[in-house]
Amino acid sequence: MIRAATDVGGTFTDLVYFSTDPETGRQTIVTGKADTTPPDFERGVMDVLHKSGVALSQIEFVAHGTTIVINALTERKGVKTGLITTEGFRDSLEIARGNRPDFFNLHYEKPAPFVPRHLRREVPGRMGQTGSERAPLVLDGLPEILADFREQGVQAVAICLLHSYANPAHELAVLERVRELEPELAVAASHQISREWREYERTSTTVLSAYIQPVAERYLGRLADRLTDEGFDGQLYIMQSNCGVDSVAKTKDIPITMVESGPSSGFWAAAQLGRLIGEPNVLALDIGGTTAKCSLIEGGEVRIVSDYWIERSRRSAGYPIQLPVVDLVEIGNGGGSIAWVDDFGKLHVGPQSAGAQPGPASYGHGGADVTTTDANLVLGRINAHNFRGGEEADMGAVEHALGRLAGGLGVDPEEAARGVVRIANNNMINALKLVSVNRGYDPRDFTLVAFGGGGGMHAVALAAELGMHRVVIPFAADVFSAWGMLMSDLRRDYFVTRLLGLEPGSASAIDDLLREVTDGALAQFEDERVAAERVRFIRYGKLRYENQEHSVEVALPDGPIDAAAVAEIAETFHAAYEREYTYRLDAPVEFVGTHVVAIAEVGKLTPAPLPPATRPLDAARAGRRRVDFATEGVHESDIYAGERLEPGMRFDGPAIVETKGSTIVVHPGNEARVDDYGNVIIELGGES
Repeated sequence: MIRAATDVGGTFTDLVYFSTDPETGRQTIVTGKADTTPPDFERGVMDVLHKSGVALSQIEFVAHGTTIVINALTERKGVKTGLITTEGFRDSLEIARGNRPDFFNLHYEKPAPFVPRHLRREVPGRMGQTGSERAPLVLDGLPEILADFREQGVQAVAICLLHSYANPAHELAVLERVRELEPELAVAASHQISREWREYERTSTTVLSAYIQPVAERYLGRLADRLTDEGFDGQLYIMQSNCGVDSVAKTKDIPITMVESGPSSGFWAAAQLGRLIGEPNVLALDIGGTTAKCSLIEGGEVRIVSDYWIERSRRSAGYPIQLPVVDLVEIGNGGGSIAWVDDFGKLHVGPQSAGAQPGPASYGHGGADVTTTDANLVLGRINAHNFRGGEEADMGAVEHALGRLAGGLGVDPEEAARGVVRIANNNMINALKLVSVNRGYDPRDFTLVAFGGGGGMHAVALAAELGMHRVVIPFAADVFSAWGMLMSDLRRDYFVTRLLGLEPGSASAIDDLLREVTDGALAQFEDERVAAERVRFIRYGKLRYENQEHSVEVALPDGPIDAAAVAEIAETFHAAYEREYTYRLDAPVEFVGTHVVAIAEVGKLTPAPLPPATRPLDAARAGRRRVDFATEGVHESDIYAGERLEPGMRFDGPAIVETKGSTIVVHPGNEARVDDYGNVIIELGGES
């Protein structure tokens, strides 16, 4: 039987499937790509499955990642949503925070809330911060509120009551009554999504989840139906933003968990690959067609945070999503990012993208702007005669577009192309610094794992600028995020706020909280027929110095929490705080809450070593051509066919490795080798 994963990106929809021979144990891995097909994204999924030639009836497991949620949010393609909140808190969503990024802009305007004021309604009743009822809930006005919502065309309702993270009883009563009165409405309550404090962030998250819930439900329903209609009767799991997969039913209930499903799987794959090859400390970089994303992985663990923001920029505060999301930085720089000249004659790359349609000028689909991909073609880094899996690049369109760009800059076309690559590299270096240097980490202590269609193209230049010594380009790097889905477990993250002093007398209260969360998770899994013995837990604590605003997350020791464990937790917190902020305080520490990860294996891929090389390196050499390395000049370079490289092969730069979905640029002075799993390991400057 076959296990498959599909990943819908901004430009391409990727596929990885593998099967294992039960007698020999030999793995067969097949990859594929098709154009992403908005707004009917499921069509692209079916296209790439059909291109692979595999019969859906032979597939027993499908993991699926998609950009539909983030697209619906950024393009404002959700549904009209109403909000029900506690009396007196109608405007919390609009008041938001005072975190104005464009601080000196006297005309700054906060991002408009997803629910306008006339669709934000209140109900009497009040919970206290400890979960005790301060005023009884009154639902007499709820029928009138819902009747008005119906007249206004509201299709989804978000419910977020004050302090429901501590006690959701009032929210549960409102939720039950809304479902009773308006069963056709999509409805989301905050306690279903987040059990952390901060009213604005929790309200924003609930609103965004309700806003896209009907869209996600329809999409997941259409995808499941298409798969079933063509003979698939196996398990369908949806990739989550926390590096795990979850069931379709659970994802339909809380679709906001898919907001970064594609990137999370890539970073999870990078962590697993790092462990596999003995590189637990990794800077992971995913360069796709539309964006570049990066994350820091320490000790083989991907960092998961619950203070994620969308549309945050130098000019906008954006919108918070209080959910477990892989800690990443994303910028609008990918292969399809458009190069442009501003009114002052300055060259920029991105964030605008040519997407899949019309795509870069080289696609020949009518694209009229120079992109990073087009610049790499002009410099000879990408083979114009073996483009996009064997096609011929439209170099006439590239030359025309590049000529206009170069004219605006007053330079020749080749220099303009070098400028595009250098600026794209600089943008990505800044992103890598945000997840490393800015957080107290030295990039030189890490290995760069670069993937996505453009990862191998830029990785060495980025690593050299950051002083890093080793770059790893994974096997099947162009579909690495889909590959990561096949290495993921069923995972759920539980964040619960409960403020306690970190002192020996609080040990039992902390231990009770952890037991409460783990018991609740086990009960949830049991309802879904996942046996308790298949579930394991990882526990974290959120801590801060007394009366500080924000917390730092640290791992908690295994076993019961006693006085000795409390002392160990405190020392771990002091060290983590000092690393991030460069100092520690002689002050009391508070336990703000817990983050418990529940993991259940659903049968993931375990990569097997490939057979060692049986041919000489010359068998993989496909020729030579002049390549402009943008920073090290033009060099006559060896060209290798990636599909013919085998474990144990070694070669020196300058060289280019071409596969059907990506290109690896090995700069002059680099040493490259192929490891036992088909990854290309590049040592910078000849260092080992």
